[in-house]
Amino acid sequence: MELQRKRIRIRKYETTGYLKEALRYLQPPEDLSVSEWAEKYRVLDTKTSAMPGPWRNDKTPYLKDVMDELLNYETEEIIFCKCTQVGGTEAMQNMLGYIIQQDPSPTMVVYPTDKLAESISENRIQPMITASKPLKKLYYKNESSKLELQFEGMYLTLAGSNSPSSLASKAIKYLLLDEVDKYPGASRKEADPISLARERTKTFRNRKIYITSTPTLKSGHIWKALESADIEKRYFVPCPHCGEYIELKFKQIHWPDDETLSYADRADMAVYVCQECGCAITDQHKDQMLRYGEWRTVRSDTKSSKRVAFWINTLYSPFVRFSEIAKEFLDSKDDPEKLQNFVNSWLAEPWEDTKLKTNADMVMERQTDVPPMVVPNWAHFITGGVDIQETSLYWSIRAWGPYITSQNIAHGQALSFQEIERIMNLPYLKENGDQLVVSLCLIDSGYDADSTYDFCASNLDWAMPVKGSSNPMLSHFKISKINRPESRAHGMTLVLTDGDKYKDMIAARMKKENGKGSWMVYDGCDMDYAEQVTAEHKVNMKSGSRVIQRWVQKQTHNDNHYLDAEVYAMAAADILGVRTLHLEEKKAEEKTAAQGQYTPEEDWIHGNENWM
Repeated sequence: MELQRKRIRIRKYETTGYLKEALRYLQPPEDLSVSEWAEKYRVLDTKTSAMPGPWRNDKTPYLKDVMDELLNYETEEIIFCKCTQVGGTEAMQNMLGYIIQQDPSPTMVVYPTDKLAESISENRIQPMITASKPLKKLYYKNESSKLELQFEGMYLTLAGSNSPSSLASKAIKYLLLDEVDKYPGASRKEADPISLARERTKTFRNRKIYITSTPTLKSGHIWKALESADIEKRYFVPCPHCGEYIELKFKQIHWPDDETLSYADRADMAVYVCQECGCAITDQHKDQMLRYGEWRTVRSDTKSSKRVAFWINTLYSPFVRFSEIAKEFLDSKDDPEKLQNFVNSWLAEPWEDTKLKTNADMVMERQTDVPPMVVPNWAHFITGGVDIQETSLYWSIRAWGPYITSQNIAHGQALSFQEIERIMNLPYLKENGDQLVVSLCLIDSGYDADSTYDFCASNLDWAMPVKGSSNPMLSHFKISKINRPESRAHGMTLVLTDGDKYKDMIAARMKKENGKGSWMVYDGCDMDYAEQVTAEHKVNMKSGSRVIQRWVQKQTHNDNHYLDAEVYAMAAADILGVRTLHLEEKKAEEKTAAQGQYTPEEDWIHGNENWM
């Protein structure tokens, strides 16, 4: 009791200001997660929010794990691929508030443009700071500018992705990248903005990078980041009827098919049908489902978990009804531009052109009754293509006939150029017993040019080096020369190809039924080959201010080596004149028919026009 009195007496003494300040600095930060901090200190203002007041995690429970991932010591990069209207920007604001109060460190937020950064600073970030008492105390307003806010123990830089100089001048621990799919690409003078900004975090071992955006194209920054993440998570919610955890998918929203009803009337009757039990789920169930939902890993590529990706669509938004989603789709489905916006902004999926899209099943349907290593009777010649990789060489041999009819007769992997030489010089039997050898083989020189050039120089009678053009060409292929005075191949022919044009031809002919003009494969073709030759599809891509169409891989980690080999085999056939085979065949038929109308003497005269 006596000791307690002394303690009480001590606490009554006045403490000097400098001691108070020292004790305040020594006081450890509160033990809070980002979501707990937001619920305790974040206040939504009337200027920027439709629901002003204290932040409540139970309104958007799917944001909790996204925000709290910032404190996971194993995670270095957080990727949030999202639709609109799910609170993604507010989650980033909560992270900012937590950093300022709990872990003051140099921080940068990058927006698509400088003007947008200024607008967000003035209309969203500064109001958030002044609405929260702890943040307001730490904010040095008089020392701050629109694009650089000063706080006790740290500064916050706001930058536009269109200003490379602002991305390359400061050391940063926390890097937050917003709407990255609206960033410009790399230029001749500078790397892309994301790469430039990443460079600023190198000096911090415990750096954190947060990337968020609505996707646009498969080649966009956010989708590429999602595909390259170590872990991909999606939000699963319990069905109110069967209790099974399900992922909300757009195809499960059903509405009446009655064409006599307007789109609005049909959409008003839209419900979500559980994929497990088939029961109807309405908007009144959504809040409870979201509250008990959980993030589950749907893909894990490595043991490491440095890069964690979260993906979510509008179906989870508590602010959007199922009927609104159905109505938006019905209004957009007949307009490509509106449909792209629906796919991007509502479904959080990348837009792709489906006019030229192939799949492995389509290849398997192109099987003929001709076994492997056998050339069909209709073939006039065979060509080869070789794609060189670090560990092996992928090769393909294809037979060609009139009307660009073709069939793969063999393909595989080789470990050396010597093996390629043996394969390409084998005699291949036709169905009638005649023999054919590879007339021309194009070999990729993009990986190891010197080795390819030397090999082709030693096999000039059947091999040529080939290189794909990075830019679209007017023609499918172009003949050039190797300009390397020190090489044996100096002055030798080099073939340049426009791979996209040949891939267009392959995709179009693959869709034809087996027969004249079709692209076929032998009986018993393997699935690995089928998947590789269909590993790409054609999508819209931005090139400066224009939108162009290019062939890109469907998944970044999928192999496409047999597709490249087939492109080279088709280019070889093009060089040999496959496009005019039908004309030569027709000319030969006409000559044969004409020969039957003359006497032997007249036939001799027509066949020896220079006899005089």
